[in-house]
Amino acid sequence: MRSTTYLMLPFVLLLCACAQEGNDPATRGKQVYLAECTACHNSDPAKAGPVGPAIKGSSRELLEARILRASYPPGYTPKRSTSLMPPQPKVAQKIPDLAVFLR
Repeated sequence: MRSTTYLMLPFVLLLCACAQEGNDPATRGKQVYLAECTACHNSDPAKAGPVGPAIKGSSRELLEARILRASYPPGYTPKRSTSLMPPQPKVAQKIPDLAVFLR
């Protein structure tokens, strides 16, 4: 019985480590980006997409303005002259994680 316990310990530790994977803000932000943003933006946020510009390095202030209000922060010069992006209220709670990923 004792040898079985010792054999199970590495397995249990491995399972615990796997459960933690994907729980950090950057990983969650990447998941949000891939699920919500890549229809218009490139799957690589450093590259322009078919409709949306590259958004790597976007500030949280810019993300909040675009996602919540489909506007721009005061003094910001847009990368494109179009205003195709509508508000995305379902992403509102995920902006902090998205900002970490895009940083």
